[in-house]
Amino acid sequence: MKSTNTPAAEGAIVSARRFDPAPARVFAAFANPAQLARWWGPDGFTTQIHEFDLRPGGAWRLTMRGPDGAKFVNLSHFLEVAAPNRVVYEHDDPVHRFRMTMTFAAEGTGTRLTWRMVFASAEEFARVRALVATANEQNFDRLAAHLVASR
Repeated sequence: MKSTNTPAAEGAIVSARRFDPAPARVFAAFANPAQLARWWGPDGFTTQIHEFDLRPGGAWRLTMRGPDGAKFVNLSHFLEVAAPNRVVYEHDDPVHRFRMTMTFAAEGTGTRLTWRMVFASAEEFARVRALVATANEQNFDRLAAHLVASR
């Protein structure tokens, strides 16, 4: 099932999709760096995770490599972690600044995964809005494929 990508408010993008596995399984696909590296990023990207300290105050450092070989270094800091239901992190520059709230809500026997991204400025939001909505959809597609392949 495709996700929904909607602007929630000025400077925010909300993407959501239902996945068949229960919240604990979907959360584990994010919380385990080996699994996360297999699906994180848009189509054609690979992800190398250098640090993943999933706790409030912990850092998440990664490098995404695009299909053209371009490298994108990312640094985030976790603000809240409530396994298996919620993660909040602050994504720092150099790419773009935003706060991500991820919720893993039970929906029937599956999970409704919602990403709420609030950007640091209206200008940044306007610049990346279309790109991010598409990238989130691709990320969810890759997560869905990973969940099926790793049953």
